[in-house]
Amino acid sequence: MESQSNEINENGCYVALTHEHLRVQETIDRVRSPQAGAIVLFAGTTRDNFAGKPVKELQYSAYNSMALKTMLSICKGVLARHGLNSVAMIHRLGTVPIGEESILIAVSAPHRQAAWRAGEEALEECKKHVEVWKREEFEGEEGVWRANRDGAPGQIMEKEAGH
Repeated sequence: MESQSNEINENGCYVALTHEHLRVQETIDRVRSPQAGAIVLFAGTTRDNFAGKPVKELQYSAYNSMALKTMLSICKGVLARHGLNSVAMIHRLGTVPIGEESILIAVSAPHRQAAWRAGEEALEECKKHVEVWKREEFEGEEGVWRANRDGAPGQIMEKEAGH
């Protein structure tokens, strides 16, 4: 079986997938630069409800090799378009309990406006294109696989025979 890395660090872009808790300070430090006048960090967390239904936890899965390539492409794009110093994008996989981070995106830039714009663009591109899927587990009912986008409809998956 081929060993696959769960991170890529290339030309000012760091991307990773992990089952571990995400580390905010470590992510900020990855983009820190003496040329940067601004660092913007986005931390996406698991909230306790969706459309009024109580959420127990989220489960994330990914097509790792494709997701890392897509994340790297997004990071390289925002780095070039916004004149950034560096970008870090880390997505957690597996179970993410209420209140814990599922994604961290940090960008550093010479000026704050570029950092703000790039951080938001990186997040939106990640949600649109990265091969990561989430399952919302609700209190007292079946979970729902949902596109990793705000407000995207989910569908209850039928249980397999014998499960």
